[in-house]
Amino acid sequence: MSKQRLLVLQSLWAMERRHPDGIERSIEHNLTMIKEGGFDGISTSCTDPTRVALLGRALAGSGLAVEGMCFPQTIDNLKAAIDLAQQLGALHLNIQPDVRPRRVADCIPLLEGWIRVAQDAGMPIYFETHRNRMTTDLLFTLDLMDQVSEMRMLADLSHFLLGREFWYPISDEDEALVWQVLDRTWAFHGRVASREQIQVEITFPQHKVWLDLFLRWWEYGFRNWRKRARADACLSFACELGPQPYAITDRQGYDTTDRWEEALLLKSLVRDLFDCTSLDAQPSLQQG
Repeated sequence: MSKQRLLVLQSLWAMERRHPDGIERSIEHNLTMIKEGGFDGISTSCTDPTRVALLGRALAGSGLAVEGMCFPQTIDNLKAAIDLAQQLGALHLNIQPDVRPRRVADCIPLLEGWIRVAQDAGMPIYFETHRNRMTTDLLFTLDLMDQVSEMRMLADLSHFLLGREFWYPISDEDEALVWQVLDRTWAFHGRVASREQIQVEITFPQHKVWLDLFLRWWEYGFRNWRKRARADACLSFACELGPQPYAITDRQGYDTTDRWEEALLLKSLVRDLFDCTSLDAQPSLQQG
C-alpha cells in the first residue's frame, strides 16, 4: 500500500565552500557526497543551459531526485526555466519571483501568468518565501495568497522570521501568520534563523531555542500537508545551509561550524519529525 513520503534534498549551492583556500569540490564529488550521505536528491538552479547539461550528465544513473529553482522576472523567463527543469526530470520548480512591485494588484498578472504557463507545461511550481523578491514581506505575501487562490508556497521561514524580526517567544498573532503560510505550503527549504541572523549554527547550544522553534513550525507544516496531499504524495524538504555570507565566518573567513555535518543532522531531524506526523502518531506540537 502506497503512503506519503518525505524526500530530503541537499542544496547544491549549500555544497559550495567559499573558503579562503579557494578549494571547491567538483559537481561529481558533491553528488557522491550527497548520495552517500543518505539524501534523496538535490535542489539546484535551472537558469544556465550549460550547467544544467553538465549536471544532467553527472546525475545520470544516480537515482537522485531534483528540485529546480529559478528567478523569473517575466513570463518568458519561466518558460526557459521549465525547459531546463524538464531536462533534469525535476519534481517541481521553485520560483523566487525576482520583481518587487509595491502594489498587490501589479503582482497578480505575473503570478497568474506563471501559473498558467506551468500548468500548460505540466510542471508543478511553488513560490518561495524569500527576501528581496516579490514575497519578501510576510504580510504582503499573505495578501498575494488571498488574491491568487492557486498560489502554492514553498516555505523558507528563515526569511520571514528575520524580515519581521519577531520577538521570542513568538506571539500568538505572529504564530498565526506563519501558520497561514504553512496552510498553503507544498515544499520546504530548511535553515534556522534568529531574529537578527538569517542562518545560525544549529549545533551551538545558544541557538537551540531557534532550532526548536523551526522544528515546531515544520511539524505543523508537515501535519497540515498530510491532510491536504494525496495518500501517495511526496513532500520535499531541501536542506539549505548556505555558504558565506549566509554562513557566519571567523576572522580568517572560514565557517564557524561544519555545514555538511549540520546538513546531515538536519536531515535526520526532519525525517524523524515527518515520521512523527503520520496520521496514527500522537501530536507533539507545543506553543511558546
